Amino acid sequence: MHLGDGALPIMKHLIFAAMLLLAQGWSGHALAHSEHGVAEPRAAKVQPATTAPATPPSTGAPDDGIPADVPAVPAVAEETTQDEAADEGMEMLHPGLPGEWRMPAMLVMLAIAAWALFARTPSETPAPSVNLAAMPVVGALVRFLNRSPYPLLAVKIVSVVVFLLVVVAGIFGTRHAEHNLATALVWNMWWPLVVMSVLFLGTAWCAICPWNALSNWLVRLRLWKRADPHPGLNRRVPRYLQNVWVALLMFMGLTWLQAGVGVTGWPLATALMALVMLVLSIVFLLVFERKAFCRYACPVGRTLGYYARLAPVSVRPVEQAACDSCKTLECYNGSKDIEPCPTHLVVGRFSQNTFCLSCGNCMLSCPKQNVTWRLRPLGSEAKDQARPQWDGAWFMLLLLSITTFHGLTMMEFWGEWVAAIAGFIGESGRLLFSFTLAMLGSFAVVVAVYGAAIGLACLANRRKTGFGSLFVSFAFVSLPLAFVYHLAHNLDHLSRESVNIFAMLLNPLGIGLAPMTASQKHELMMDPLFPENVMFAMQAGLMVLGFWLAVQIVRHRSRGLLASGTGVKSWRLLPILGFIGAVTGMNLWLMAQGMIMRF
Repeated sequence: MHLGDGALPIMKHLIFAAMLLLAQGWSGHALAHSEHGVAEPRAAKVQPATTAPATPPSTGAPDDGIPADVPAVPAVAEETTQDEAADEGMEMLHPGLPGEWRMPAMLVMLAIAAWALFARTPSETPAPSVNLAAMPVVGALVRFLNRSPYPLLAVKIVSVVVFLLVVVAGIFGTRHAEHNLATALVWNMWWPLVVMSVLFLGTAWCAICPWNALSNWLVRLRLWKRADPHPGLNRRVPRYLQNVWVALLMFMGLTWLQAGVGVTGWPLATALMALVMLVLSIVFLLVFERKAFCRYACPVGRTLGYYARLAPVSVRPVEQAACDSCKTLECYNGSKDIEPCPTHLVVGRFSQNTFCLSCGNCMLSCPKQNVTWRLRPLGSEAKDQARPQWDGAWFMLLLLSITTFHGLTMMEFWGEWVAAIAGFIGESGRLLFSFTLAMLGSFAVVVAVYGAAIGLACLANRRKTGFGSLFVSFAFVSLPLAFVYHLAHNLDHLSRESVNIFAMLLNPLGIGLAPMTASQKHELMMDPLFPENVMFAMQAGLMVLGFWLAVQIVRHRSRGLLASGTGVKSWRLLPILGFIGAVTGMNLWLMAQGMIMRF
């Protein structure tokens, strides 16, 4: 209780500082740092680089986002030579996915769609799964992680150290994004890799999340043992907050900050965003019971949670019968030393990964050691097991909209679209209102196309199933489409823009480093981490995989929703298949275009 009183003033100060910073960026040079926000007027184009502001001018003025009391970076890093000034009008374009990779992918997708129309409706046979702890090689590692809290604690400590290093670098380091650990690590490496981890580890990131770990340590004043009684107010989450609407709004706000204000190229803003997330986690932990922030409000956790419905791994019982006969429910209530489930789940009774944080509490507290990681077919949960809900349906649809939107904002024509809207409504200056309209409009288009597909499916089914039921049930097709484009798009950033992380760790603040010239950026971009054809193969393969999973979800979820039986009567699936094809075609087209470098 006492700790909660101290956290609230800290939160106020941090939020006030963030508001001042964003207001400063609104009227000053905020968008000069933008990865793809509303840019300044462009100069003549050069291939493969085109023109737009890439690095803000080094004026040393108060509007460069660096507080007056922060030690200055040595002059060599801040002086702008004549060549560097010319480079500020240049931006790099990643080469798009070539036609020789797109065309085979499209042919495979057409074959999958044709097969879906004529194949028999899939049965309701439960998806098989295997206990990872019983498998050779990997089983020993799983058992090692399950038997003690210390391996996970060690990884959490590393995660927190990196988080604190990112915050320090963002606040005190160079403002040149490509040389600052905060921006280079968070946006070019962490964000692509944390989404990629879902494909192999489900929601494992949540188990080592530094916001979660630090808030736990600061509020409960212990590294892992149970705090009893809980030091906060321990209130129940109000019913109107028991959904993911808050997380969805935060994710949309984060998207606006990334693509509109340009925080991805702004180290100080990146650090402040990380601190705000930590403060929110602390406040939720002080006010509400268990991990309300993780379950309902965290935009990163909810994104990974929904993507984890596609993951091939899940936390499940070793033997279902043991869970069915259990009366004490240590997995839910915890034990003397182990905290209860942070998101109110009972092992053996939940069928979806969305709210599981992979924290391992249930594995450590179960007296029968009946909880483990299980291997299952990719996408099996989204196809059959996950329950449709309205807030979840909207989260999945807007997740798809946001991933496609990010691709749009990295196109050369995006600035022209925003400028056209600004001219129509008479806006001048930063054009953030016009940007916001364009962002919301792009979201609305995806939702409208989906709604039209559902309406046609409802008519094709002679309205035997209501529009609302079809809307929430088939929204699951958005997950694989969003997931694979998210990965394919960010593979480019990861491969072409990742600097030497070891060198950056030796100089995380970028002290003494001048901004990269256009030729240096071009050299970095043309020397990717993966061979170019390997990356193209992975991108094309991911797009095919997403299409296949989306079609499978439609076929499985059509049972009982569409009166289609078997064989050619599956034409009732055509409207939903058309939506899948339209989104995939749009995303493939975006992949084919030259994509602007982040910074």
